[in-house]
Amino acid sequence: MNATHEEGTGRRAVRVMVVDDHPMWRDAVARDLTEAGFDVVATAGDGPQAVRRAGAVTPDVLVLDLNLPGMPGVQVCKELVGTQPGLRVLVLSASGEHADVLEAVKSGATGYLMKSASTQELTDAVRRTAAGDAVFTPGLAGLVLGEYRRLASEPAPAASDEPKAPELTDRETEVLRLVAKGLSYKQIAERLVISHRTVQNHVQNTLGKLQLHNRVELVRYAIERGLDDA
Repeated sequence: MNATHEEGTGRRAVRVMVVDDHPMWRDAVARDLTEAGFDVVATAGDGPQAVRRAGAVTPDVLVLDLNLPGMPGVQVCKELVGTQPGLRVLVLSASGEHADVLEAVKSGATGYLMKSASTQELTDAVRRTAAGDAVFTPGLAGLVLGEYRRLASEPAPAASDEPKAPELTDRETEVLRLVAKGLSYKQIAERLVISHRTVQNHVQNTLGKLQLHNRVELVRYAIERGLDDA
């Protein structure tokens, strides 16, 4: 593949870190991503090593296996997403169990891909994850959206002296409503006739205003307020 063509001109390559305890698989994924034009800044073979190295190299996207020695992948995800707000996590797992998918998403992962995916599907998923999209193996996206709705139906914990909710602009609210409906950033951009980058900026501004950390929390916030039915 042509790296310049894949990543576009005038922009730095997306920085990726690959975490998997099987050396041959890990090296193969790293090689495929490098050939696709990504900058693979590090790899790791266990949980603690992943946390240390990710803290040092600050990747844009972490391609993460769940079954890791030393520390499970979901814990790695929680620790890194909590300390590196700009990091996006794409789980690449052999497991398609619903419980594993939901646990990964609750831990902060923005995507979940099965290891049976093709190289093209993987590179496309990493690219979309870096752009802010939620990427799931077909059949899992509906499961995750259903979980968003279930979480939203649960009563939120009571908070004393809760501050007044921040005001969103009309455009931010419109973008938030479409996020809650499960649309990707690309679909939102097409629906509103704005650029993909503008959608990302609105989402980031909204996250900041609401003091939320990821798309899971954002969708829950929107569904709690009925924006998905608006």
